[in-house]
Parts: sequence; C-alpha cells; structure tokens
Amino acid sequence: MTVYVALLHSIVLAPGRRVVMSELRAMAEGLGFRDARALVSTGNLVFEAQREPVAVIEAQLEEGFRARYGKHVDIIVRDAPGWLALAAGNPFPPVNDAEAQNIVVRVMRSPLSSDMPANIQRGGGEQVAVVNGDLWIRFPGKPSESKLLSALTTKRLGPGTFRNWNTVRGLTDMIEA
Repeated sequence: MTVYVALLHSIVLAPGRRVVMSELRAMAEGLGFRDARALVSTGNLVFEAQREPVAVIEAQLEEGFRARYGKHVDIIVRDAPGWLALAAGNPFPPVNDAEAQNIVVRVMRSPLSSDMPANIQRGGGEQVAVVNGDLWIRFPGKPSESKLLSALTTKRLGPGTFRNWNTVRGLTDMIEA
C-alpha cells in the first residue's frame, strides 16, 4: 500500500454548505482507499491505496466527489515521498509559529516553470519562489490582506490549491506517524 495526500481546491458546495470531513473520509473509503484521515476541516486527506499514478488517484477522487456532491472540485494528490519532498523544499522556513501562517504553497497539478515568479506582479513585499514546480510565497503580513492571492487563479496558473506551512507540517506529521 502507498500513502497519499489529497488536497481539495474548495470544500464550499453552495452558500452555507460545506463538505463535512467525515463524509469526505467515507467517500474516499467508498472508492476503495483505506485509513482515510482528515486534517482539520479544510479538505485535506491522508489515505492508503494501491500504487497508481497520481493522475489516476486524482481522477478517481474527483469523479467520486462529483458523484457524491454534484459538483466538480479540483483535487491535487501527492504520494508520501512527493509530499515529504514538498515540505523539505520550503524556501522560507519560518522563524516562529506565528510566521508559519504567512508562508503558503500553491500545490500544483502540473509543475510551474522556474521562471514563473518573474511574471508575478508583487507590491506588498511578498517573497515568491518556485520549488519543484510548486509556488511558495512568504507574506510580510496576513496572506488574506495581500492582493497577490487573488491574481494567482486556476485560470492563470492551472489547477492547484494553497496550503499554509502549518497545514503542510500537519500533513507531514500524519504521513510520518
């Protein structure tokens, strides 16, 4: 069995309706995945499955999600070694736990080119780097107060989803447990 991490792009189904993590775990297990565990209520799963290409796992989860919830959501999957490499590649290690909230990674389905940061318009002091195809950002303050995030859309970059450093560490801990 192989351990995988799955990240949902959105857990909002409609105004006032969100995906419940126990239902998401049940959906994954209904697809034949084992030991599905969620990290907080933001659409992060760790589970076991037979080794398959990540694209196959993504397609299975996306179809299962659409069948259960009636909505398509991009789901980005990494196997455990891929996730651990992502975590080890953080170019902006936080100096304390408070700063960890200001470091985010856009985990990409298809790798971004390494020259991509030069194309991003920044004005708020953000630091940006592409590491192994994923986009890392260190914000000088709260990410929600930056105009940069709203410019980094799926339409512009392709399918991907943001996670902060605390979430990256939490998923890493779940894999290593």
